[in-house]
Amino acid sequence: MIGKASAGFRTRSRAVLCSTLFLGLLTCGTAHPASAADCPGHPDALGTSRTLVVDPREHTKLGTMQYAETLPLRDHEVVLTFDDGPLPRNSNQVLAILAAQCIKATFFEIGQMARSFPEGVRKLRDAGHTIGTHTQNHPLTMNKMPIERAKTEIDDGIASVKAALGADADTSLAPFLRIPGLMRAEAVENYLASQGIQTWSADFPADDWRHISSQRVYDLAIQRIEAKGKGILLLHDIQARTVAALPRILETLKARGYRIVQVVPATPDRPATPTEPQEWQLHPTSENVAISRWPKIPNFVFAKADMFARPALSDFEAADGELLLRPEPFDRVNRHVRGVPLPQEAPWPREWLLPASSAAVALPVPASTVFELPELPRPTPEAVARLAPRAKPVVVAMREPPPEAVSARVGNSPRALRGKNRVGHGKQLSVSHKGHRGTAVAAHKGPNVVHARRGGAAKHLAQVKKRNV
Repeated sequence: MIGKASAGFRTRSRAVLCSTLFLGLLTCGTAHPASAADCPGHPDALGTSRTLVVDPREHTKLGTMQYAETLPLRDHEVVLTFDDGPLPRNSNQVLAILAAQCIKATFFEIGQMARSFPEGVRKLRDAGHTIGTHTQNHPLTMNKMPIERAKTEIDDGIASVKAALGADADTSLAPFLRIPGLMRAEAVENYLASQGIQTWSADFPADDWRHISSQRVYDLAIQRIEAKGKGILLLHDIQARTVAALPRILETLKARGYRIVQVVPATPDRPATPTEPQEWQLHPTSENVAISRWPKIPNFVFAKADMFARPALSDFEAADGELLLRPEPFDRVNRHVRGVPLPQEAPWPREWLLPASSAAVALPVPASTVFELPELPRPTPEAVARLAPRAKPVVVAMREPPPEAVSARVGNSPRALRGKNRVGHGKQLSVSHKGHRGTAVAAHKGPNVVHARRGGAAKHLAQVKKRNV
């Protein structure tokens, strides 16, 4: 009811303005832009310069951040778009700023936000803004999720926004959708196109979803608009930094001669704005600029030859018979130019280059023997034996003599007693080396006992004394 009354009021206002301001020279369309002259109390307002009607089925994807086409805007024309609303605290302030400048923008609403704050969606409709959708839950995985789940996100988001709009949802909701996070996927885009929904990207963002200052949001927005000269600006009406930066952005755009354009979908009663195909490019090719069209490289067919053609002598020989051609300074008279030695004649012999009339027209194939290595003779077993390292001497440990061999009858002399004790208690045979004292005990057959003398010369390892018992 409110929407129909508001629409009737706007229609009557357009009729009065057309008759008084344009004196019947221009006819009014169903969508009339809110210019600065229509902004009561704000004579210096930026306003909305014109309304652009697009057919979503003819141009399914927009925005040079990701696609080849964008809106057919003229130089210094900007389309304002806002994502993620509505959020009353900040979205209402954005609406007030736009209303003060009589600017119409495009809003891409999240389904969950529309269900939570349906009044915010209706405010957009009553203010005359274009309303699109932004899926149900704003997932950042639309490029990875299964297509069935993506369809559910899209369809539920549309249903939620329509529920917030009420009875006139079919006429108030535009078939425009922006994929959350710009996470595009071909399957998602194809589904949107099959439903007659136009996929919106952008031409430049202001990065206002990041944790940056409002000054930085303003700087990025102006710098990127100036860099391209026209296009779609991406903002977020739920951000406080956007609310703070938006008045300065609009003020700067007006000061620098930019104009705001509102975009609406075509309907049976509202045909699309006539355009040319090149207008859907951000920077269409000018007829005044020459274009270089390079020919395509042909597909060469090489003959199957086993050998490469050999150069002839005539390919290198000059008229005077010299082998190498040289520029003017490199002559035989002046072989040094500015102290730099000049090249001499080619070092290879002339007979290598046969005359062109020779019957041989290919280089000879090298013989197999060129790549063979002579086989070394194998060594004989005798040579291997001589080359083998000599074996080290094996040290054999002496076993402990049996007790019956060691035991012997000895006399009562102190020397004999000492020998008896040593033999009786000894467990191993010790040999004294040069420079060291030791005892040698040996067992012999018979009634003889051998005992060692302490000390002694180094020439003898042990002194054996035979004694009859």
